[in-house]
Amino acid sequence: MVSVSSNQQFHRLLSLTKLLTSHVNNGFHDQALSLFRQLHSTLSLDPYVFPLALKSCTASNSPILGSSIHTHIIKSSLLHNPFVSSALINMYGKCVSISSAHHLFDEIPLKNVVVWNSMISLYAQSGDIPRALNLFETMNIAPNESSFNSIISNLDNESSVQFYRRMQSIKLKPNLITLLALLRSAMSTASLQMIQEIHSFSIRNRISSNPQLDSGLVEAYGRCGSIINSRIVFEHMTERDVVAWSSLISAYALDGDSETALKTFSEMETAKVKPDDITFLGVLKACSHAGKADEARLYFGRMKNDYGLEPNSDHYSCLVDAISRAGRIREAYEVVLNMPVKATAKAWGAILGACRTYGEEVEIAEIAGKALMEIEPDNAANFVLLGRIYASAGRYEEADRIRREMMEKGVKAAPGGSWIM
Repeated sequence: MVSVSSNQQFHRLLSLTKLLTSHVNNGFHDQALSLFRQLHSTLSLDPYVFPLALKSCTASNSPILGSSIHTHIIKSSLLHNPFVSSALINMYGKCVSISSAHHLFDEIPLKNVVVWNSMISLYAQSGDIPRALNLFETMNIAPNESSFNSIISNLDNESSVQFYRRMQSIKLKPNLITLLALLRSAMSTASLQMIQEIHSFSIRNRISSNPQLDSGLVEAYGRCGSIINSRIVFEHMTERDVVAWSSLISAYALDGDSETALKTFSEMETAKVKPDDITFLGVLKACSHAGKADEARLYFGRMKNDYGLEPNSDHYSCLVDAISRAGRIREAYEVVLNMPVKATAKAWGAILGACRTYGEEVEIAEIAGKALMEIEPDNAANFVLLGRIYASAGRYEEADRIRREMMEKGVKAAPGGSWIM
């Protein structure tokens, strides 16, 4: 017969474990570790508590406490528990070193797939793909989806697809994590066929209602120029958050349809979805692609005045680009002079390009060219563009000087490039 005291202790442990789980899941790691200390000093703990405490140790970078928990785990003979040992491996790998994690991994006598995956994931996330692959190849048990996902997520674009095909060959079905990793690769290579394959699979396997995947598909289709598919995915979304709206706006901006991009932004505001800095970046790109200088200034101002968002260098670069494309070179230059962040190559490049297009403001072109040569000393296009501006203005000595400087620095123009106007 179970004593009343034992029953009370069990219910107290259960209640506090639920609270500990809540703290960890909500990112309250200091409170979680304080509660763990209380649990450890007053109650006999079960294996479920230790992975939670180790997760908080990892998140708060507390290796000393993690090592103390490791000692208690050994004394309690819990190292054989795969969830305890994998959490311990993860803590050492992220708070101490991957080599210490691998040393612990080698000491675990019976490793199930969870333990293998923890070690493989540490190598993959640190960028040491060769060791991750080597460990994967030495697995003495069958890999699962997570075994593949950690590697697929960290391989380069072509290799990730090849590894995915290998996953398919052993009849493992990709899950949401797999699809998100593959979608990133497909976007980087603008592979419409791969994006369609991911989309089709998600529909057949009822993963298509995930907001993160749907927003990614909206953006991916947009990058491939398939704006119709972007809109179709968006229209079928049941929940359209700021990421979904921003993805659609960016898709239209990339497609050169500034009118629809700005209309979509208006629809977003009507839907009471608050835009963020990524949303405004898409809006400003739409303005810059169309040379809508006044609209760019309007939305740039609204970003801070209406929504309290601070523009960064990318927002300023888009503003400068929009004003430059409208031929208002001196105005664009004034923006660069007064911006609180350092001007990027894109901002200076927009000004230099406008000087060449409109054949004006050679002095500003000279300033922009010099700035670009400091930021991108090996970019031949900047030298060539400034040389052509000089030549176009009849300043042939300066054009020759730029060409000599380019040769002295060993900067080579792209094949087919010419200094001729």
